[in-house]
Amino acid sequence: MKLIREIRTLYDVQQLLKRFNVFVYVGKRLWDIELMAIEVDNLYQAGVLDKDLYMQAKLVLRKEHRIEEELNQENKSPY
Repeated sequence: MKLIREIRTLYDVQQLLKRFNVFVYVGKRLWDIELMAIEVDNLYQAGVLDKDLYMQAKLVLRKEHRIEEELNQENKSPY
């Protein structure tokens, strides 16, 4: 299996989780991102992720979560 050295996209986070047989699909993108963040935390606490990969994954997830929340706010706008 290919060794992951850099995580830049949500797809990269999905591939990282897939290495540990963690597949996330809840049905709503925001919820998927939140569940992925929990799974990444669990893998780090279990000692199977190094700090660098953990931090990269968390930054990507935080960015994607913010973007998704902004899109949801725009869609709720009465204008």
